[in-house]
Amino acid sequence: MSDAHTFHLVVSSVGETFFDGPVVSATFPGSEGELTILAGHEPLVTTLKRGTITARLAGGETKQFQNENGILECSGSRVVVLL
Repeated sequence: MSDAHTFHLVVSSVGETFFDGPVVSATFPGSEGELTILAGHEPLVTTLKRGTITARLAGGETKQFQNENGILECSGSRVVVLL
């Protein structure tokens, strides 16, 4: 279930999904610097560098994922990260 303040985030690699669900925000180690995505973000495709992905869920919980590199695609109310 999502509302106007959340978006759907998928963090996965070949053969494994690390997260698949609604979040309030997510912060990524972009190749040009750290970036945070909120609901309604403009469409974006960018590469990621080594670092930590932090997803904030509606209940206040946070999930963190370590990554070596990857690609992020933000489109509509969905963000997909391929590690």
